[in-house]
Amino acid sequence: MVSIDVSGFYKEWAARSGDVIDAAEGAGPGSLDALRLAYRAFFQDSLPAPDGVAFHAVDAGGVAAERVTTAGAVEGRYLVYLHGGAYIVGDPQGYRGLVGHFVRRLRAHALVPDYRLAPEALFPAAVEDSVTAYRWLLEQGTDPANVVFAGDSAGGALAVSALVEARGQGLPMPAAAIVISPWANLEHTGATMFSLDGVDPSVGRQGLRRAADVVLGRAPANSPLASPVFADTRGLPPVLIQIGGHEVMLSDALRLAAKLAEDSVPVRLEVAPEMGHVWHLLVGHFPAADKAVSDGVAFALEHLSVR
Repeated sequence: MVSIDVSGFYKEWAARSGDVIDAAEGAGPGSLDALRLAYRAFFQDSLPAPDGVAFHAVDAGGVAAERVTTAGAVEGRYLVYLHGGAYIVGDPQGYRGLVGHFVRRLRAHALVPDYRLAPEALFPAAVEDSVTAYRWLLEQGTDPANVVFAGDSAGGALAVSALVEARGQGLPMPAAAIVISPWANLEHTGATMFSLDGVDPSVGRQGLRRAADVVLGRAPANSPLASPVFADTRGLPPVLIQIGGHEVMLSDALRLAAKLAEDSVPVRLEVAPEMGHVWHLLVGHFPAADKAVSDGVAFALEHLSVR
């Protein structure tokens, strides 16, 4: 286990996220592009990919994406991973560390869409691109029963929203979904948005509200595909929700779990005491992150048809 300064990582992450939101609210596109590249470099330097994983650029039906491979992967088994970043920042390259650990433990390949970001592309661009990439994967002959969706933060909510939209388009559902620290309610009305604001240094209510204003454009915050706590989730595959006990998003994750249960979707909720936002990113550096990723992989294996 490689040690890491967890508090320092979260504070640096928060500072870089704040700079990106500032730029998205008013600075020129060149400035925002530079900040996005610096954000990627911070993640790559802090959380590098594990050994034994390879990354290849692919065109997933018109959506730029990265295909991740590892030795020993089960033929046909895929993880579709949707990165976080408040729909404003983030890309597959910055998530090579977390995705790499997932594919090694799951013995799978991965497809990581580089979905369009705001403010250049407003809601529902990320949903559209995620569904397009999934459709492309199926068109390559991949059996949906051998596919697991996953995502964190904005990508956690996006994993649910993309499946809702894919179901609406008549696409078959994957085997399961792993939803990490989901930004599931852009109205930000959950009790912990207030009671835990400031406890987790990386994410706070004010920053989330500013980001939502950038992403939504004229769409209402309670649009079902933007805030899946309001979505009709009937027919979705089994979902695992993992959320930290110190997260402002805790109440809305509980609400999402309740909505899935009400819609007869098999759902498992795991609340990790005292954990902050997407602690999974620290896999390989932090025992609690290793456990969370292992628990996610175990859930996926329960539902994949290929063992």
